[in-house]
Amino acid sequence: MSERSTAFHMADVRAKRITARRAVAVGELLAGSAFDAIVERRLPKGDAMGMAEVAGLQGAKNAAQLMPLCHPLALEYAELRCVPVPERRAIRVYCEAAAIARTGVEMEALAGASAALLTLYDLSKPVEPALAIGGVRLLFKEGGKKGLWFHPDGMTAEERAHYRPRALPRLEGVPAAVVTLSDRASRGDYLDVSGAVLVERLRALGAETGPAEVRADEAAPLAARLRELAAAGIRLVLCTGGTGLSPRDVTPEALVQLDARRVPGIGELFRAESSQHTPLAWLSRAEAVLLCDMLVIALPGSAKAAAQGMDILAPILAHALAMVTGEGHA
Repeated sequence: MSERSTAFHMADVRAKRITARRAVAVGELLAGSAFDAIVERRLPKGDAMGMAEVAGLQGAKNAAQLMPLCHPLALEYAELRCVPVPERRAIRVYCEAAAIARTGVEMEALAGASAALLTLYDLSKPVEPALAIGGVRLLFKEGGKKGLWFHPDGMTAEERAHYRPRALPRLEGVPAAVVTLSDRASRGDYLDVSGAVLVERLRALGAETGPAEVRADEAAPLAARLRELAAAGIRLVLCTGGTGLSPRDVTPEALVQLDARRVPGIGELFRAESSQHTPLAWLSRAEAVLLCDMLVIALPGSAKAAAQGMDILAPILAHALAMVTGEGHA
């Protein structure tokens, strides 16, 4: 007899960055003749909607005990809502779950909604055995590398107003530039990848930017080019490369030559958040300065570090640029 395959495992999330996560799930109990008794809270077993909300909270908190491969998460917040829908004689159940974690809370939201729906079913079946549960799905989720995601079936105006899904702040129409610092890429020894990653991510946020410029690791020419970009009205420049400890890593020295205002928190943020991926992040000399109205951020040169840098910085870039032009704090 062959050995049983163990072709299942928990996802390894150790290398993921801890971020704020949120998810909302929804489902419906088609209550039929039990609808009025549910809404008027006069079922034989008691207040079905009140008990369903309690059960939903328990379900969300115990998702990992119900699903073997689900990561145990300490929820920061959970909310259950039971909303009567008279035109369908249905009870619509919502479960919102939130945590600061390495993995998402979709299963917690779905477990909460399902537990609430099953509780509604249990309390309603003495008066109506022909009940049905349906439409259980994720409405949306936030956080992590993929950011905001909506179910293709969409959301109603009331759902959007209540939950206010938060997308990354846009950089719509912001003139931006990307500069890659690499001796080898500038000689054509290899194709610049990290610059292309930053260009793609900036364009996805709505920024107006051309292809990445590729330059040798030289401090003075970079400083001169940054002054030209500032004079041309560029608002945001992302530099990639030249932030390490080798003798040719001189991007921070180029920023010093600008005699610009330092923004030390950005470099500190990048190192602190990146250290969740690798302890080598503490060796990075990532830096940021403000040259006139242009924000310049120097990031490491690998494509992976560039992508991670955008994951870290994207939530604050729009607000930073608004502050530069005196728009104040949101």
